Amino acid sequence: MHQLNQLVGCATPPLQQQFVRRAQLPEQGEVLWRIESGVVCSMTWTDEGELICLGYWGVGDVVGHGLSRVRPYELQCLTDVVISCCPYTQRAQLTDAIIHQQQQTEELLSIVHLNPLSCKLWQLLVWLSQKFGRDVENGRLLALPLTHQQLAQTLGTNRVTVTTILQRLEAEGKIQRQQRRLVVARH
Repeated sequence: MHQLNQLVGCATPPLQQQFVRRAQLPEQGEVLWRIESGVVCSMTWTDEGELICLGYWGVGDVVGHGLSRVRPYELQCLTDVVISCCPYTQRAQLTDAIIHQQQQTEELLSIVHLNPLSCKLWQLLVWLSQKFGRDVENGRLLALPLTHQQLAQTLGTNRVTVTTILQRLEAEGKIQRQQRRLVVARH
């Protein structure tokens, strides 16, 4: 295995690594990670300790500290994750993945700036269901284990407000709860 790692320019760490939910991906400036399975959230926090979600990344996406100028910066596993090592020196071969990441970042940024907050949360749920959901009979099942607090951190609001809006969206038939997961209705 060590020989294979040297062939791809990645002597440390191994070519593929596994991480459990809530684990933090290692900070290695000379390495980018391609997500083979699972979901990762990139995040930072304010001086007051408030978490800010910067993006949600899944299969085929490339993440790493070398792609961000934000400090502090953390990559947290939202599910069990398998990643592959991609040396930063070979980033030119990752152009499509990096362009895709830029597009997703802009999509999320445009959602975060919507008003009112109910529209913002609805669009976030639609976006997440398109990226991480799967078709079910009555919409798209969002199998991503996000808490109301995590949704609030993504949108720059509080958990109580998110809970209230989710209840309203459920009453309007836009979402349904299915065993602690959300189904986003077809729109």
